[in-house]
This record gives sequence, C-alpha cells and structure tokens, in this order.
Amino acid sequence: MTKEFTIIDKEDIALLKFPITDVLDDVDEIKTRISEINRALSLGNLEHSKIKIFFEDIESKKIVDTTVWGVTDKNVILKQGVMIPIHRIYKLF
Repeated sequence: MTKEFTIIDKEDIALLKFPITDVLDDVDEIKTRISEINRALSLGNLEHSKIKIFFEDIESKKIVDTTVWGVTDKNVILKQGVMIPIHRIYKLF
C-alpha cells in the first residue's frame, strides 16, 4: 500500500486542499476507519505514540507519521491544530 503514497511532513498538511468526496465507498471500510481513528486517538493521548495516516488531497495520495491529538465529527486533529478531513483518510496504523 505504501508504494503509491508519498511521505509528507505534518507541517505541510495545512497547505493542502481536500475534495468533499469520501475516498472510501465500502460501509465496512468506513466503520474500520472510525475504529482506527479512535484507536489512534487513544494511543496519541495515553502514550503519545505516532501513527501512520494514509490519506488523499486534491493532488495525490500521501502518508504522514504523526500523533493524533483530537477528533471531531469531521476531522482528525494533529499537533498545532493541523487537521485532516476524516472522509479523505484511507487507513491508520
């Protein structure tokens, strides 16, 4: 999976633009994504563990290795208020 994704620095995510469409169309994959987000949030808050987030902006697929600090109903929040829309995330691990 990582071959088609480009590594990006967390600080550069704030400069990206995200479409409104979801990258996933399978209901089970969407449920799995929510579970992975909740797990990443727990790891970030309890152990300050980094996690890989696979996502896509308007240009290409990207991966970031970072700590998840918070989650809203629409976004995953990283350090310094950087956000990735949940509907643009493929996988977290």
